[in-house]
Amino acid sequence: MGLFAEIRRAAARVAERAHSVHIDDERLESLASELASQALEPGVLDPEHHHLGRAEETLAYVVTLGALNFGSGWFPQMNKRPGCSGYFTMAMGLKERFEECGAWSAAEIRAVDARECAEVFGQDLSVLEMSELMGHFAEALRQLGTLLEEKYDGRYEALVAAAGESAEKLVHLLGEMPYYRDVSQYAGEAVPLYKRAQLTASDLSLAFGGEGPGRFGDLDQLTIFADNLVPHVLRREGVLRYAPDLAQRIDREEPLLAGSTEEVEIRAVGLHAVERMVASIRSGGGWASAGRLDHLLWNRGQRPDMKAHPRHRARSVYY
Repeated sequence: MGLFAEIRRAAARVAERAHSVHIDDERLESLASELASQALEPGVLDPEHHHLGRAEETLAYVVTLGALNFGSGWFPQMNKRPGCSGYFTMAMGLKERFEECGAWSAAEIRAVDARECAEVFGQDLSVLEMSELMGHFAEALRQLGTLLEEKYDGRYEALVAAAGESAEKLVHLLGEMPYYRDVSQYAGEAVPLYKRAQLTASDLSLAFGGEGPGRFGDLDQLTIFADNLVPHVLRREGVLRYAPDLAQRIDREEPLLAGSTEEVEIRAVGLHAVERMVASIRSGGGWASAGRLDHLLWNRGQRPDMKAHPRHRARSVYY
């Protein structure tokens, strides 16, 4: 069984046994019908917030962004740019660093510390939560630099080329880094989700229009990028139903423990719900992929009505 199939199987198993997160079948079908026509629209990587320049630097930017694309559990304490979420604050800080200084070399990235991360992303290390997050960012960059130096002659493009135009192979390669090894335990079984590794393949495809380093023959096999936003949107849309105690804790903005039963259920059941939506659209004669629906739902999550309600927060290096 391939990795993507294993992710789907594990998520379905969680959905079967979940205690705190359940799917409303009728609302799932109606939302799938609503999204069916939008699923054909192409996705984009926004040039206002992302560095899209020369091919070599763009590739390095996307890979570096993937290494840092976590921290939502710390975002409420982040010093955000005006009008920007935590993610866009981070993406723009990295964009400006690339535009001013170019990409970090593998040797440079291995030497990055929390102080340099704080400077790049405009954070105050005297804020305990930001000191912790910038420390994680520095460790994530060190892991990337070490992988590049030890296996790919320090070259970002060599890492991507080693995937041989397979998104699943790229996920395996990125999964050699501990901060990408997104696997939880649930009822004695491993639940792999690999949010950031899958998203890196998707972002490369968007950045390069599906050509060159963005060409992956199995891109339509990606699952959703299981985090805390898509499940939040599915909850607000009535597709996901949370047990009263869990719902109240989230609404009170109480953090969940990363890897806890409830946190795994939210991510895995959300993933399985989108898989069912893809199947529903396809059975009706339409086209959809999990990655495309993720993009639509993630963008829906940027709306003020979605942001007005708390989503679950967990301090995790996986999303």
